[in-house]
Amino acid sequence: MNTPLRGVGPRASEIARRDWNWVPSLPVHRFRAMTLVAESPDTVRAARNMTGDALEEWGLSFLVDDARLVVSELVGNVVHHAVPDDGRSCPGAPRRIDVALRQWPKWLFIEVVDEDSTPPSLPAAEAFSPDLSEDLPEALLPDSGRGLLIIQRLADALWWSPEASGGKTVVCRFDLPAGAAASPAG
Repeated sequence: MNTPLRGVGPRASEIARRDWNWVPSLPVHRFRAMTLVAESPDTVRAARNMTGDALEEWGLSFLVDDARLVVSELVGNVVHHAVPDDGRSCPGAPRRIDVALRQWPKWLFIEVVDEDSTPPSLPAAEAFSPDLSEDLPEALLPDSGRGLLIIQRLADALWWSPEASGGKTVVCRFDLPAGAAASPAG
């Protein structure tokens, strides 16, 4: 059974629903975005490659592996699970996915926007005892929500927000060490 994501705080066991007032008032240091089609066989790879290329260019190579995995999971969730809201759906039309990277001096935000306003879900029980692993290996991995659990472990914060016209945005934040990629280069 899945439960809607709620909660607050870095690495919380649930995802917070937040309004768009999270955006810092500082100008964006760096920005990269792309729009993808969920039905394309290269959608996840394109998002992953854009993420890796941008972070390398921005001097954030220490985050490339984690950020690529986060983007893969978020975009993969849209590809496999998102069903456009009635007001956003058009029979036979491809499903749109917007991916954006925003870097401020202290943070990197990864945003994935889709056309389904259904809240993201985590498995009902994410914790298990390692002592059970030998007796109940099938009980260790839930049927869904594993990607969001991985993202929560990698990112410093994770939340979602409904879009005014339908759909949602899932955002994760990585806190950057002081002086990381201080000069704007792209």
